[in-house]
Amino acid sequence: MPAARQTTGIPKLDEHLGGGLIPGTLTLVIGATGIGKTQMGVHFAHAGQEADDHKGIFFDMSTRGDSQSHIEYAERMFDWTPVEADSHKQPDLENFFESDLTHGEMLHVFDYQGKRVSRREMDWDELGHWQKQINEKLATTIGYLYGNFTRGCRRVVIDGLEPVDVPAESIQIELFEYVYHQVLRKDPMWVARDLFRQAFRKNSEAAEKHNYDSQSIGCMMLQTSKEAMLEHLISRNLDEGDLISGANTVIYMGKMLDGTKIRRAMYISKHRGSAATDEIIPYHIDDAGIQIDG
Repeated sequence: MPAARQTTGIPKLDEHLGGGLIPGTLTLVIGATGIGKTQMGVHFAHAGQEADDHKGIFFDMSTRGDSQSHIEYAERMFDWTPVEADSHKQPDLENFFESDLTHGEMLHVFDYQGKRVSRREMDWDELGHWQKQINEKLATTIGYLYGNFTRGCRRVVIDGLEPVDVPAESIQIELFEYVYHQVLRKDPMWVARDLFRQAFRKNSEAAEKHNYDSQSIGCMMLQTSKEAMLEHLISRNLDEGDLISGANTVIYMGKMLDGTKIRRAMYISKHRGSAATDEIIPYHIDDAGIQIDG
């Protein structure tokens, strides 16, 4: 694994992680709605400006019909307004590598209004609708991610993963697995082949000039849990298809009872290839984002 670390954007959390996250790996942040996962993602993405000279990007898989609060938090925390990409627009393959062409900083990929994301909860019509949307948005997704990576982005935050009883049945996890293995971790020249298809030969020289190391890209996945209390998150069992087994780093964010008060705290349950604290890490959230207590 690379010796260099990627900062989370929260220095005190980096100390608990033995210096930060390991590039080329998956970091999974799990917690209930409202616990601070999106702020964590904003910290990580924004830190790319100083570390990589390029902010990170957001890939929002929320199916509730509205995006997460990335823009609101980024504006409040860093006076940064991420540029939204149009999920209905196909990539401009003719001018893809032109210096003045931008690919956006946030893509909310789905416009489906329903909340069902598990195959076993869908009928054939609903499943067909999902598959149609994924097929229509796949080129947009590849172009958005690959285009940003060719321009120096080395951080991606994937948000909106909703809880399901059986992870292996989740449409969202299926899409994530494709994006992670077939775009983020795949050789960039092969990603270019998937994107340009018949026009690859014409663009191969430009793709070679814009090559990058896929193992330098850090990915932070934000997953919503049913459990709200930190102790319940720590003791949860793995299910078939659970992303935890494949993640390099797992951070739980939940609530804990402190005397007569309920506080926020996080716990690093996994940080493969590095030393990490075994402590429960209390934190609070203010206008500047997540603040580690103590």
